[in-house]
Amino acid sequence: MRSCSKVTLQIPAVMMKHGYMDKFETTDDRRAGKIVVNIIDRLNKCGMISPRFDVRQKILEKWQNNLFLSHYFGFSLQKYTGGKILGFFF
Repeated sequence: MRSCSKVTLQIPAVMMKHGYMDKFETTDDRRAGKIVVNIIDRLNKCGMISPRFDVRQKILEKWQNNLFLSHYFGFSLQKYTGGKILGFFF
C-alpha cells in the first residue's frame, strides 16, 4: 500500500484484529511511506473509498447494500453514530 497516513494505518490494524491479515509493517522512503502487508487467504476483496463520504447512521445501511455483496460480510458499525466511510474488506 502506498501513502502511509495515520488513517490508513488504522485500517490494517482493524483487519489484523479480525483475522484477515497476519502482520504489517511500515517502511520509510522519505516521502509518504509505504505499508508492507502479509495477507492470509481469508481475504477476498479490500478497497478504499475516495472521496470519503459523510454518512449518517440511518443511511449507512444503503451504503452497505451498495458496497457489499451480501449482508453477512464485513464489519460496518462500531458505535451507533454517523461518520465517514473509509474502506471495506471481506
